[in-house]
Parts: sequence; C-alpha cells; structure tokens
Amino acid sequence: MSRPLNVFALVGSPAPSASSRTLLLARHLLDQLVQQLEIRIDLVELAPIARQLGQALHRGEADAAVEQALQRIEAAELLVVAAPVYRGAYPGLFKHLVDFIGLEALVDTPVLLAATGGSERHALVIDHQLRPLFSFLQAHTLPIGVYATPADFDGDGIGSATLQARIALADERAAGHLAAAGAVPAPRLRRIA
Repeated sequence: MSRPLNVFALVGSPAPSASSRTLLLARHLLDQLVQQLEIRIDLVELAPIARQLGQALHRGEADAAVEQALQRIEAAELLVVAAPVYRGAYPGLFKHLVDFIGLEALVDTPVLLAATGGSERHALVIDHQLRPLFSFLQAHTLPIGVYATPADFDGDGIGSATLQARIALADERAAGHLAAAGAVPAPRLRRIA
C-alpha cells in the first residue's frame, strides 16, 4: 500500500479523558491495530465537544469543532467506535453526533464496534444498539465487537487476558476484512476454537 490507511476513532464518552475507560479501550484497540497495519490514526472524543454539540439542533447549527469532527468521521477508511453504556444504552450526545453524520457518508465503511459498561448485563449493546445504528448508515459493521467492564481494567491497562485476546481477535479480523477489500496487504490470520 502506498499510503497509510485513514483510521478514525470516535470515543463516545461525555466523561473527561482522565476517567474514561471507553477511551482506554479505544486506545488499546488502536495500539493493536497499528501493529498489524500501516495506519494514520485520528481520534476524537465526545467530551471536549459535548456542550457545543448539545446546543445544535441540526448540523447547520453545529459549532466549527463539531463540524470538523463530523468531516473527519466521514473521511474515515476504517471507523473505530467506542461508547459507554449509561442506563442500558449509549449516551444521548453520542447519538446526537451520529445523527449529524451524512446519510450516505459511511456507505460500505468498515466499523469496528466497542463498548464499556458497569457489568456484563449490558454486553449486548454492541449487537442490539450500535450495530443497527451504523447499519442504518449503510456502514459495514465488522463481526467481532469488543465489550469491557470495570473488572477488565487494571489502572491504565487492561488486566483481563480474555479482553486482551478479544481485542487482538477484533483487530486481526478488521485487518483481514481490509485486506479482502483490497485496502491493505493480507495479514496472517490465526484460527480460533
């Protein structure tokens, strides 16, 4: 490949970076991905633009920082989306941002989905809420999602071997999908039981 792949990560947590496990999960996904692919990473957090976003009723009213984030999302060749679960669903401001994405801007764009929640009870948020949301935008949601709970984290790291393996598998399959689409050279895939 002659140029790095444009990977955009959207961290849909309105919480400040210092306390965001969702941001930590997204960073670990990106760290693994950079080991497999030649990529250029662009990461946007919802928290710094949350107030401006909340004041806009439609995209035309969006602040310049919000519009810039939307344009960067729409230009992604691979989108990594990580969202926390609050009261059984992704945050309303996260959905508000996604509502401003152009209806055809993500057609066929691969999307790697991830979420964090307070317990395993919310693990289906990926398949029951995030996947349909991005499918509506005609994005190609990748089949392996990553869900994490507080028990999976150890300070600023991931303490769970199971979560580390899931991150590695999700990134490996994302690289395989991109190779099959001709976006990157084919990686060596491992089989799982």
